[in-house]
Amino acid sequence: MAGTKKISRVVMAAAGASGVLLLSACGGTQPSASSPSSNVSETSTASTATPSPTNPSSSAQASVQPAGEGLCKAADVTLSLGQGDAAAGSNYRPLLIKNTSGTACTIQGYPGVSYVTGSDGRQVGQDAYREGTKGPAIKLAPGQSAAADIQFVQVRNFDPSACQPTAVKGLRVYLPQEKAAQFVADPSTGCNGEQIPGHQLSVKTVRRA
Repeated sequence: MAGTKKISRVVMAAAGASGVLLLSACGGTQPSASSPSSNVSETSTASTATPSPTNPSSSAQASVQPAGEGLCKAADVTLSLGQGDAAAGSNYRPLLIKNTSGTACTIQGYPGVSYVTGSDGRQVGQDAYREGTKGPAIKLAPGQSAAADIQFVQVRNFDPSACQPTAVKGLRVYLPQEKAAQFVADPSTGCNGEQIPGHQLSVKTVRRA
């Protein structure tokens, strides 16, 4: 009997040790089970912190200026010379600036004007003198026109040696604050000399036509 009780105690002790090992083994799996949820949480946080790829494009679109609110460019207008008057050795003609684009644009100030000749558009004489004060800004809707009055002095008013009369093909014109030039045909004679006593061309600020 004593031997039987001793064997039972050994079996129970062994069973208890096995239970402890089993619990330890089960406990060891808990970190690995919680690890995936931890990784998911970190990935979710990083994704939230990343800016949406649509944000830069949407902000860029918001910064684009609406069409039709800028200055009139060379490509927006058609230029021509209107009818004028003659007085005191000069001809006065308006430079007509018509908005032929599909949107409104604004023009203000003096156009740059000079005589040109030859196939290469070589300038003849000095730029037109700016006369008067700068006027207000003028908004031109499609089809509307502005004008800048030009004075053409007759070259016979100048001494030929100072004037150096030269056949010209027309005018080179720059709209105010524009870098692209346009050509307006108007064959005549200009002074190639730059020491004439006065101005062979004078231009006023733009006005409504």
